[in-house]
Amino acid sequence: MPDLLRNASIACPYCGEHIALTLDLSLDSQEYTEDCSVCCRPIVLTVTAEGGEVTGLDARQENE
Repeated sequence: MPDLLRNASIACPYCGEHIALTLDLSLDSQEYTEDCSVCCRPIVLTVTAEGGEVTGLDARQENE
């Protein structure tokens, strides 16, 4: 079974700081909420993947 975890970095849509994420690419599409490690506000992440590679990563504020 291939390793389906990937590291990524995004800019927080609230404070603008870059934060590190570990993405689980075992699903082709997923949406979940993760708190910013700097300002602690909730970021909604939408991740799409194909063949164990990230094809899309969107980070937005919770109430957008």
